[in-house]
Amino acid sequence: MSIAVSPQDLKSHLYQGQRSTVVYTTWAPTEGAAFNQFSSLHIPTSHFADTALAFAGTPGSRVGRNPLPDPDKLQNWFERLGLRAEYPVVIYDDGRGLFAGRAWWTLRWAGVGDVRLLNGGFAAWRRAGLETLTGPGNLPLHSNLVVVPGGMPTATIDEVKEHLANPDPEVQLIDTRSPSRFTGRREHLDLKAGHIPGAINVPERELHVDDETWLWKSPEEIRAVFETAGVNLDTIDKAIIYSGSGNHSALAIAALEIAGLPSPRHFVGGWSQWSAVRDNPAERGD
Repeated sequence: MSIAVSPQDLKSHLYQGQRSTVVYTTWAPTEGAAFNQFSSLHIPTSHFADTALAFAGTPGSRVGRNPLPDPDKLQNWFERLGLRAEYPVVIYDDGRGLFAGRAWWTLRWAGVGDVRLLNGGFAAWRRAGLETLTGPGNLPLHSNLVVVPGGMPTATIDEVKEHLANPDPEVQLIDTRSPSRFTGRREHLDLKAGHIPGAINVPERELHVDDETWLWKSPEEIRAVFETAGVNLDTIDKAIIYSGSGNHSALAIAALEIAGLPSPRHFVGGWSQWSAVRDNPAERGD
């Protein structure tokens, strides 16, 4: 079954009384604003999770803007969301899917087996004219899941350095940021512009049908995007994928799973961690 769930399928699942843990996740710079956004309108049965607090650790130059979360803190969120081993988790946000994608990948990394994404997010649900609610959301069940890190493959900054020092032709670096940031023409978030030497640019936004609905492309089209960029899908499980701080790359990993492909290793710290080290090399241009 695809991890991309349509609004109609989620509605049928909920209205037929089948249990799912539906999670709305987002982030806002002002304290309390994210929850206020959720409580003003959400899908019935939803629970709220702040993306930065639940699915990322404390930022810093040594670890990047959105490092892996502390397992103990993530366990607390398992309880707050009422995650159950027997119920699938369906995640959505009210934007282009970056927060939901990060939550999806983090839960999979933490050992949650059945995690899905609402295709097109909350906007798709509303375009379909489906029911919405206001208020604080559902009360959670008691969680019977324990955080077990390692459910998704990762790569550390030292492993990236080792690859540059001793290149393996079967290991490709994949950068999922926008072309302007990849080439170094524009950098508004991190300390240096450019990309890790030898990386291939596969902009995450190219994996969607358009910039309005943010629906996923078909599995065949997703494969074609990677292959056209020069990615060898036969060795994709050996590749190292990254973005600025693990959000775009998490969503790209979800796209690969939709396409029926294994996950590459995720360098979660990404360019924000790499560029913070003065001596780390950077390339500019295509």
